[in-house]
Amino acid sequence: MLPVFSVVAVALQPAGEVWRHLAATVLTDYVINTLLLMLGVGAGALLIGVPAAWLTSIHDFPGRRIFEWALLLPMAMPAYIIAYTYTGLLDFAGPVQTLLRETFDWTRHDYWFPQVRSLPGAIVMLALVLYPYVYLLARTAFLDQSATVTEVSRSLGAGPWRRFFTVGLPLARPSLIAGVSLVQMEALADYGTVQYFGVNTFTTGIFRVWFGMGDSTAAAQLATLLLMFVFVLLVLERVSRRQARFHHAGGRHYRPPRLVLRGYAGGLAVAACLIPLLFGFLLPAGVLATWAARTAPRVVDERFLQLVTNSLLLALGAALLALLLALLLGYGQRLRPHPLVRLAVRGAGMGYAVPGTVIAIGVMLPFAAIDRTVDGWAREWLGISTGLLLSGTLIAVIFAYCARFLAVALHSVDAGLTRIRPSMDDAARSLGVTPRAVLWRVHIPILRGSLLTALLLVFVDVLKELPATLILRPFNFNTLAVRAYELAADERLADSASFALAIVLAGVGPVILLSRAIGRARPGYDPVP
Repeated sequence: MLPVFSVVAVALQPAGEVWRHLAATVLTDYVINTLLLMLGVGAGALLIGVPAAWLTSIHDFPGRRIFEWALLLPMAMPAYIIAYTYTGLLDFAGPVQTLLRETFDWTRHDYWFPQVRSLPGAIVMLALVLYPYVYLLARTAFLDQSATVTEVSRSLGAGPWRRFFTVGLPLARPSLIAGVSLVQMEALADYGTVQYFGVNTFTTGIFRVWFGMGDSTAAAQLATLLLMFVFVLLVLERVSRRQARFHHAGGRHYRPPRLVLRGYAGGLAVAACLIPLLFGFLLPAGVLATWAARTAPRVVDERFLQLVTNSLLLALGAALLALLLALLLGYGQRLRPHPLVRLAVRGAGMGYAVPGTVIAIGVMLPFAAIDRTVDGWAREWLGISTGLLLSGTLIAVIFAYCARFLAVALHSVDAGLTRIRPSMDDAARSLGVTPRAVLWRVHIPILRGSLLTALLLVFVDVLKELPATLILRPFNFNTLAVRAYELAADERLADSASFALAIVLAGVGPVILLSRAIGRARPGYDPVP
């Protein structure tokens, strides 16, 4: 919460002329566009991710084994890269509209084509790359459900649709809410896509005010309003859930038998899974591969390999640390459900909706103050200079990553802990097991799927993180995401393709391995009798 506190402390300063100008001109646009973006992307991700997760978890149809992991591939695609790709394909001078004009001998005034660089376009772009958050958590929840629940509902006369809406969805509700919350917070924090599409949101306003107008106070005040969106989102989720808790109540778990879909139903299932995969990954990746084939001979060298190494090690270290922190916070909240503890845990995850640049500034200011204080003491008492111990080092970068992405791991771990009945803790404690042993011997084996999900989400997010890395990285240190953005910002899209594809390929391996591990990591299941 340190970066958030730093930003809020600056925001409490008296408003200046810049803030009054913003309030009179564009602040309403920021609020409306941000709200529409959050709701639209959340709804889109939900409509794509939940059906795909239900189909691949409960049913069997042609290509299911491939779709299980392939539907996660858009997660590795940076949102701003897919925005550049579709703009190049669909704008007026792009190949699609050019082909239409040449084929039908049309002019500019003879046809209408949807505007890609718009708020609806940004919603579609973000939904295509963010739906895997909902899909992954929903699939984990659906796979956790026992066949005994399905058998009971079938014995009561419930058909497939009714079982889905009255049994499957309620049991998976904590995971679905967690996934949608992550998607909406990611949409709130997006900068590259909305900036390129010319959509005025809080993030573009913060960047414009901070770096364009040089007013850190007004930028911090905009960031505080953005935090209020996150707070309202979390409060609404808690109020909607109220006191309801969702646990599997059966004594034994059987892996749900898959319903085989053939013919027309099987074709619809394939289409429902193929369409988001095609537009969210295959098509933009194909365009990037075409560009990379032309430019790779002159951009892939020793420096390129060093960027790959830097990115992988940084992402892995940050993901492991965030996972450890999330597990300790989530389990601590379960042991001590005091309102102050819950408030602190929720506050620790609010940094996810804060733009990376604001997080970076919120980290840099206190770290620089600590460095100056320590250096002053060292000069006075030891006669030496300690230099930069925190700011300007990888410690600051990893700290910013944890502040930024702790909510990703925390939501996954919290959703997994919610599905574990409290009676299991009570039974273990009645046998003399300590709380630490309960976590290690009971919870972690059951939570393997949720832990792997959290690790995957943070790893891929850190690979794509851009603003915080740009500001806090040490001298002579770079990552794939930074280099890809630098080239794309200079309109050198073809040159950036190799770096963007490297980010995608670095995330593909963990996606496949962890997807398969999640499918197998279901402790407590008996073979289907």
